[in-house]
Amino acid sequence: MDSKTLYAKAQTLMPGGVNSPLRACKYVNSEPVFIDRAEGAYMWDVEGRQYIDYVFSWGPMILGHQDPVVTEAAHKAVDMGSSYGAPCFGEVALAEEINKLIPSMEMMRMVSSGTEATMSALRLARGYTGRNKFVKFIGNYHGHADAFLAAAGSAAGVTPGTPGVPEEVVQHTLLAQYNDLDAVKAHFKESGDEIACIIVEPAAGNMGLVLPKEGFLQGLRDLCTEYGAVLIFDEVITGFRLALGGAQERYGITPDLTTLGKIIGGGFPVGCYGGKREIMEHMAPVGGVFQAGTLSGNPVAMAAGLATLQRLQECDYAAQEARTKALAEELTAIIAGKGQSVYLAQVGSAFTMYFSDKPVTSMVESGQCDAAAYATYWQQMLAQGVYLAPAGFECAFTSFAHTDEDFEKTLEAARNVTF
Repeated sequence: MDSKTLYAKAQTLMPGGVNSPLRACKYVNSEPVFIDRAEGAYMWDVEGRQYIDYVFSWGPMILGHQDPVVTEAAHKAVDMGSSYGAPCFGEVALAEEINKLIPSMEMMRMVSSGTEATMSALRLARGYTGRNKFVKFIGNYHGHADAFLAAAGSAAGVTPGTPGVPEEVVQHTLLAQYNDLDAVKAHFKESGDEIACIIVEPAAGNMGLVLPKEGFLQGLRDLCTEYGAVLIFDEVITGFRLALGGAQERYGITPDLTTLGKIIGGGFPVGCYGGKREIMEHMAPVGGVFQAGTLSGNPVAMAAGLATLQRLQECDYAAQEARTKALAEELTAIIAGKGQSVYLAQVGSAFTMYFSDKPVTSMVESGQCDAAAYATYWQQMLAQGVYLAPAGFECAFTSFAHTDEDFEKTLEAARNVTF
């Protein structure tokens, strides 16, 4: 069965024919490609076409698809049982490994998704401080929990960003543009004793890759310290990708709580939140803040995640960053050489080429990029076997499985693109 036929059937069974909205490829004026299998740096669709992958399940497959060590660990775990709903060795081993690599996570709690991790971290921050308000940044995505789904409203305050979220749910959500430290200071000046936390992607990954300006993250740290609020780094994307110790290692800023996902499951559904012991001990059954989950600490996900983190400690992050930077800069030069405005943001093994004639430092600027030009680029790259994110406001990711030949084929595809 081909992708077109599958998509037609899927639309009768699922809203939009997909289980996550971006997969519908509406932003690139296309229909989704249905994937049959993946290995290394490649994916194959149901019709047998091969693609060089730069999405990698939106980030987690940093070792490439079906890394043999990770796959073996998962197979062994499945042979022991796929779910217990009870404590297991794997969750202790993975927590110990995370603590070693991210020391600020003195205690942690495993969950099944990034959304679970962020919503639980917010609840914990509120329970710990006894406050209700929190600051989030427009364009930072922290999952689909109701309190995070707020958009800038009128001067009167904040309105829900999606139908189905009551106004009352987002009335305590304080918004600011990413990289606008003065706006955050204004919130604290007005409501400092009511603000439980700031939650932030230390390098934003859901409006494209937007890097923090000098002093921005330190300013957030200082404000939280001054007002007794909790600083939460959402490292679901940046964790173990910007550096082995995540964005907090790279930028030298220590949050009070951290949320993780993606990479720590080795491709399986997983999330985690953790931080200072004195805060985490407010979680039940030690403290009064409740959170639970039958599949939390799933043995297969724990085994795959542990194998992934152990493998990553053998990898050369500096070399991969250099390779990624060289690829991204050459791609940018090729597109610019065709007369198309393009701005590059890159860090670690992630990058975004914005079709814009100016730097992108916030959601406002990301939204001003040339979406039509990106759609043209995406369609032609896909036709040549290069799989990119189906929206211009997402990241591209490289993996340790990519070869120099893969990169050269990608560059050659870009040379063939016309606008």
